[in-house]
Amino acid sequence: MKATILTIGNEILKGRTVNTNFSHIGHVLTFSGYEVYRGLVVRDDPSEIAWGITQAVAFSDLVVSSGGLGPTFDDMSVKAIADALGIPLETNADALRMIRNKYSAQNLELTPERMKMAMLPRNAEALANPVGTAPGVFFNYRGVNILILPGVPSEMKAILETMIPRIRNPSVHYYEESIILKGIMESTFAPVVADEMKKAGGNVYIKSHPSSAELANPVLEIEVSGTARDEASAINLVRSTLESIKKRYEKMLE
Repeated sequence: MKATILTIGNEILKGRTVNTNFSHIGHVLTFSGYEVYRGLVVRDDPSEIAWGITQAVAFSDLVVSSGGLGPTFDDMSVKAIADALGIPLETNADALRMIRNKYSAQNLELTPERMKMAMLPRNAEALANPVGTAPGVFFNYRGVNILILPGVPSEMKAILETMIPRIRNPSVHYYEESIILKGIMESTFAPVVADEMKKAGGNVYIKSHPSSAELANPVLEIEVSGTARDEASAINLVRSTLESIKKRYEKMLE
């Protein structure tokens, strides 16, 4: 199953904020049985958000967005996504209750800016935010699941964690493991990587990550990842490939 991650925010594009949300969401989705095909970053602009969501739903089984759910003028993700997909916004009773409870606990009134966070696409589900105020949003659009999360990392992580059992692809189990190889250059070991990938018949992916200069005390991290229909098979697939790589490495050092 294919997934796209849509990150929304001017602060990311201008370099003020590092997009750690993308790496976290990508990690969670990968281990939940998805192939993350694209990561899109767009401005806080309705037309840009519309472009991003229409691109994503065209080929994805799941779209996860982060950013733009708050009460300020530039928090426009929910409306822009709904407008782009032709879904009307309406006050969501569950979202309104969640927001009212948050503010009433602080003896604060529901201003129009706060009420705005309760406006969700028709028939969407409001997701409780245990860390912040703005609810997450979940709905299905023509067979594509869409999960809209806040941009604050702690809020995004908290809501996403609760959704893992619901979005997980039960037919795919992903596993990855790495080993460190010292004293061998990436260019020298590249044929081994290619050969092991070929031997595995496309069932594993091998990536070399050099952590030092190629010509001076080279150190390689070899990461092997694979998927299977059950966890034990995925682990066995990855570890058997790593064992073969390790033996070939040791032989090259002799």
